[in-house]
Amino acid sequence: MELKLFHRTQRELATTINQVVDAYWRNEMAEKHLIENIKALYNNNSEKLLKEDKFTTIIQQQCGKRRLSVVKNILELPVKL
Repeated sequence: MELKLFHRTQRELATTINQVVDAYWRNEMAEKHLIENIKALYNNNSEKLLKEDKFTTIIQQQCGKRRLSVVKNILELPVKL
């Protein structure tokens, strides 16, 4: 699965997040790759994903609670040194 890491809009970012999480749920992506992809998306698009430590409204509407709970848990994982 080829991922675009830099997004122009929040809607594009939400679509990519949906594709990544859905691929993991369909067992098409390993957990390690899910974590790597979500962290990379966050690192490159943090201003489009979070505002004042909350997911932006468009991200919430496009992704939904279940996907965002996965994303939130991934972002809270400790960084491996």
